[in-house]
Amino acid sequence: MNKEFTERELDRIIEMAWEDRTPFEAITFQFGISEQETIEVMRREIKPSSFRMWRKPVQGRATKHAKLRSGDTDRFRCSRQRQITGNKISKR
Repeated sequence: MNKEFTERELDRIIEMAWEDRTPFEAITFQFGISEQETIEVMRREIKPSSFRMWRKPVQGRATKHAKLRSGDTDRFRCSRQRQITGNKISKR
C-alpha cells in the first residue's frame, strides 16, 4: 500500500473498520483503499492484541460486506455520524 493518510484520516479508517455495520465498501468509497489495504492499516496502526480481537469477528461477517447484507440495509452511515461526502471528513 503506497497511500499516505493524515492522522485524522487514519483515525477515521480505524473507527469505520471497528463499526459493526460499516462495510468495507464504505471505506473503499471514502478513502480509496481495498479491504486488504484496510486490514493492513489495522494491522499496522493498532496493537497486535487489538488487531486479533477485531479480526476474529470481522472475518466473514455479513454486515462488513455489502454484497452479503440483506436487501433492507442500503446505508453505510451510522445515524449518529455527521454527513460525509466523498473523501471529505466533516469537522468534529
